[in-house]
Amino acid sequence: MKKALFILILFSTLLSGAQEFKYQVLFEGIGDNREFTQPFAYPQTIMGSRGAFEVGVDIDNHQLRGGLSHLLEFGSDIDAQKPKLTLYYQFQDEDKEFAFGAFPRKDKIDFPLAMLTDTLLYYRPNIEGLFGEIRWDWGHQNGFVDWVGRQTETQREQFMAGFSGEIFHKNLFLQNYLLMFHNAHTLYNNPPLHIEDFMGFALQAGIRTKENSKVDGYFKAGILNSTYRERGVTDGYDVSTTLFTELQGRYKNIGIKSVLNMGGGHKFMYGDPYYRADDYWRTDLIWYFINHEKIQGKFNLSMHFVDWNTLDQQQQLSVIYVFGK
Repeated sequence: MKKALFILILFSTLLSGAQEFKYQVLFEGIGDNREFTQPFAYPQTIMGSRGAFEVGVDIDNHQLRGGLSHLLEFGSDIDAQKPKLTLYYQFQDEDKEFAFGAFPRKDKIDFPLAMLTDTLLYYRPNIEGLFGEIRWDWGHQNGFVDWVGRQTETQREQFMAGFSGEIFHKNLFLQNYLLMFHNAHTLYNNPPLHIEDFMGFALQAGIRTKENSKVDGYFKAGILNSTYRERGVTDGYDVSTTLFTELQGRYKNIGIKSVLNMGGGHKFMYGDPYYRADDYWRTDLIWYFINHEKIQGKFNLSMHFVDWNTLDQQQQLSVIYVFGK
């Protein structure tokens, strides 16, 4: 921790003489009460606040950033979650973007919860690797690599990579997602572990409401695929392909979001565990209670209908305050 602070102070000092000094400070309040039924998901209450800051310099389209991000979970010691170091280089213009280092996950990648659950934003807010995106007038495509675990005597080698994007014409669109996770063994593989491969994709076509509509929303439908292998254990690959639909709408400060997966369960390393059920339907009623340029507040009441015989609920509260220059 002391070394990280020393690096950041040195980094800030070196950049203080630059012409375009930048900074950003973030506060995030988290409230997440999960009244879930096992074995589908783990019932728990997550309450806490995150503080994060970045300082850096812009040189034309090139950016250097350094900072810290820390989650304080209420009811835990201040060091229960280790502070995360943010340190990265980024290039950005109207048509493309590239980032390398440890940088915030939020606003970079947005995958379905079936593939990447929302708790990643709580406990692993940074991508540690690289990200790239190319944009056109009719769509965009991006990709990332996230190095999750460096191989040691006790730590398994783990990395994740994915692609996502969209092409559109007027209010029609086609979205694609591709994700893989490689879970290797430890350095000496003692005790013996089996290598796991998680792969999958989603492909959905949809339609958005028109720009001048009073309701802002969309509907999309397609397929979700997952492919899993545990080498030496599974007989080849376990493959599942299902119907995957999503509906979202917002009128003023009230919104609704409903996602249906039907026809089989899925196994992703960081996927929401509810999607391991054969049929799963989630509906969120959303209240956007703060709508400020720099402050956003949202409350979700979520209902989880699992295999048509189990109904769970969840309440989520989020307040995000970002300022800087």
